[in-house]
Amino acid sequence: MLTFEQKLNNYADIIVKIGANIQQGQSVMVNATIDAPELVRLVVKKAYEAGAYQVKVFWHDDAVSRIHYDLASLESFLEEPKWSAGEKLEMAEKGAASITIGSADPDLLRGVPQEKIRNADRTARKANEKYRQMSQAFKFTWSLATAPSAAWAAKVFPDLPQEEQVAKLWDTIFQMVRADQPDPIAAWEAHIKQLKSKAQYLNDKAYKYLHYVAPGTDLTLEMPKDQIWLGGSKQNEQGTWFVPNLPTEEVYSAPLRTGVNGTISSTKPLSYNGNIVDNFSFTFENGRVVDFKAEQGEEAIKGLLDTDDAAKFLGEVALVPHTSPISDSNILFYKTIFDENASCHLALGSAYASCIKGGAGLSREELLERGLNQSMAHTDFMVGSAELNLFGITEDGTREPILVNGNWAF
Repeated sequence: MLTFEQKLNNYADIIVKIGANIQQGQSVMVNATIDAPELVRLVVKKAYEAGAYQVKVFWHDDAVSRIHYDLASLESFLEEPKWSAGEKLEMAEKGAASITIGSADPDLLRGVPQEKIRNADRTARKANEKYRQMSQAFKFTWSLATAPSAAWAAKVFPDLPQEEQVAKLWDTIFQMVRADQPDPIAAWEAHIKQLKSKAQYLNDKAYKYLHYVAPGTDLTLEMPKDQIWLGGSKQNEQGTWFVPNLPTEEVYSAPLRTGVNGTISSTKPLSYNGNIVDNFSFTFENGRVVDFKAEQGEEAIKGLLDTDDAAKFLGEVALVPHTSPISDSNILFYKTIFDENASCHLALGSAYASCIKGGAGLSREELLERGLNQSMAHTDFMVGSAELNLFGITEDGTREPILVNGNWAF
């Protein structure tokens, strides 16, 4: 059995060599939580050892964020963070890789007035719009990872003694990202190959429609012409591969913006802007959300849908088998990067440009013309379960199973 230090070292290797795949002479920006300084320092060290030109760390602290939301004026949340957004955009335009190591408390903003949260979200999205468009077109390398915080660990493992919660979450993260294996790099390479085989099957099929059937769900998605399914590693504009999410279990594409009809129900809670949203559903007509329900977090959903008009349309469709490592753990993480990789999911908001042929080189307007949604928002929500059946429908109307009782039918 590997020691904690060995697993932490493996995790840093995975982030640098698999997630960001740092290249000789490349700059790196690390967006990091103060909850995991040991991991961040290891990542910085390994990035330099991989040949990084410079590594810049942007630290953040949940406690400071909460103080800001509690005590700052409402008007202050309308001021765009242009200086910080500009610095990161400049680095991305020069080919820097972005690594994010997050650990936010899922309940961080509970009780904060929704107007403050909405203002902060909108101004940040506006300031970072060009950066976000570049990231969704894979113009540069980016990778998301996590590390425990005491608040997050307490949310995930409330029944454990407090002194054991963070250690348990570390062990769980190590397992989900394959850092507990003797050769984690080889394990990741094999996993990426498997995901790409599933994506290739769906690309060969090029289904015209997807039909979701489950309790509370009867939804049909039309797929755009020249659709592309992606999974595992991606390529940036320079042709260098990287893995955006650590962990990742999904293959995904983008639906036709105006081709979504029916109702779909959530199967896991969603942590959105520091609030939990649970037991919710959306009804779509011609792509647009025309109705929604939520037992918890209704105001947060309203805020999401009001980000801009395009936030009411879907931008991503992602498939994850119910029998997969994160799902099999039976742990609810209250963090999308994990929960979305335990469950099929959809995303309200912007589509990834590379989900259609030639999309990475198209403008926002051209992507819209091709049927891909463009929005300041991109929020995943989970819809998969052991009761989900998903069918692909071909151009000639042939109906074929893709998922049966939540698992691959091929």
